[in-house]
Amino acid sequence: MTVTRVTDVTIPQGLVEVMRGRPAASGVDGDTWLAALPELLTDCASRWRLDSVDRVWHGVTALVIGCHQAGRPVALKITWPHPEARHEHLALRHWAGRGAVELVAADPSRWAMLLERLDGDRTLGSAPLLDACEVIGNLHRLLDRPAPPQLDRVSDLAPAWIDRLRRGSAQVPRRLTDQATSMLDGLLEDAHEPRLVHQDLHFDNVLAADRAPWLAIDPKPVAGQWAYAVAPVLWNRWGEVAAAYNVRSHLRLRAGVVAEAAGLDEDRVHAWSFVRVVCNAVAETDESAPDREMVSRYITIAKAMTD
Repeated sequence: MTVTRVTDVTIPQGLVEVMRGRPAASGVDGDTWLAALPELLTDCASRWRLDSVDRVWHGVTALVIGCHQAGRPVALKITWPHPEARHEHLALRHWAGRGAVELVAADPSRWAMLLERLDGDRTLGSAPLLDACEVIGNLHRLLDRPAPPQLDRVSDLAPAWIDRLRRGSAQVPRRLTDQATSMLDGLLEDAHEPRLVHQDLHFDNVLAADRAPWLAIDPKPVAGQWAYAVAPVLWNRWGEVAAAYNVRSHLRLRAGVVAEAAGLDEDRVHAWSFVRVVCNAVAETDESAPDREMVSRYITIAKAMTD
C-alpha cells in the first residue's frame, strides 16, 4: 500500500471487522472509535508533522501507520481505549529504548503514540523456537526495573481472579481452579518489590530492529514479578506444541529456557504460568462466544505446568 499522507489512509477492513460492535472498555465502544479514527489521524499528523506513509498494520485493538517525520521513519500507533493499554506510553518512557521500541512522543488523551520504526514484517515468530525463547528471557533482564507507582499491581488485581476461580466453570476442571486459588495465595504472600513487567511478551510482540537484533513492543505493563510474564510464551506458536511428541516436555522446555535466560526460579515460573492459564480459561468461558480452542489450549498448559 502506498499513500502520501496520513490523512489518506484507509482503515483496514480487518480492523473494522474486529472492532465493529465491540462494547466499551474505557468509555469508547468499537464503532464510536472507528468513526473517530479519521479525525484522530488528522490531529496526530498535524501535531507531529507526519507525512510519506508507506505501510499500514493493525492488530485487534490498534492501528499502526508507518510514516515519516522530517525524513525519519516512524510509526504512528493509535489504540482503542482499553485498560491494559492505558500505561503503555509510561512503560516505554521508563525503558527509554533499552530492550523495547523507543517512544518518540505520546498523546495519552488520544491514546496515540509516535514510535521508533522497527521491522514490522519480522518477528520472533520466524526465529528457531528455543533461540526465540532465549531472546525473550534476555529481554526480561533488559526490561527489568522497579515499577512506577501508576501501574496496576498484580496483587491488587488478584482478588478479582480469586473470585473468578472460586466461581469456576463447567468447562474447566474444578481441581485446576481449586489448585490455582491455593497457589495464587502463596505466590502473593511471597511477593517481592514490584517490578515493571511486560505481561504480554511473546514471539509476535518482539520485532527486529536496526539498533538491536530484537526489541519488545506492545507491553500492557503491570507491577509484579517477571515469573508472572512467562505464560504468553507457552500459549503462542501453538502449532509447534500440537506437533510435539511430548506436549508436557515441550512446554516445560520453553518455560525452562526463558527462566534460565532471565535468571528466574523455574518452579515459580511454572506456578505463575499455571495460575494465569487457569484464570484465562475461566475468563474465556465467561465470554458470550467463548473460544473453545483457546480454553483447551489453556487447560493443556495448566496440566503441563503441574507435577
